[in-house]
Amino acid sequence: MYTENELTDIVIGKAIEVHRRLGPGLLESVYQECLYYELLEEGLDVEKEVAMPIVYKEVKLDHGYRLDLLVENKVIIETKAVEDLTDVHKAQLLTYLKLGDYRVGLLINFHVKVLKNGIRRIVNRYQYC
Repeated sequence: MYTENELTDIVIGKAIEVHRRLGPGLLESVYQECLYYELLEEGLDVEKEVAMPIVYKEVKLDHGYRLDLLVENKVIIETKAVEDLTDVHKAQLLTYLKLGDYRVGLLINFHVKVLKNGIRRIVNRYQYC
């Protein structure tokens, strides 16, 4: 059983491998599928396109929000292929973390020359009871 920190290290390593092989310029879905493959090959429990319903008071709203990847039911991975990551991208991941009661997520933008410049680790500061 891995900790969140160990999982994020593994994911980052696999994302770098995918980026080195493919480079920037492809669709987000390509990177997502290749990263999914690499994480499965690593022996991790990975789900893709995980439904993220929104619960507001007594109402459950299913508006088609989906997590790109969920690793070991602990770490959310959001893949992007955009010019620049924005505050909206970061806010989206933080919202997913809060809605799903997860502690950590990675926002990975593959549309960069060097992948380390496209990775953001987002932590949900919510305190667990």
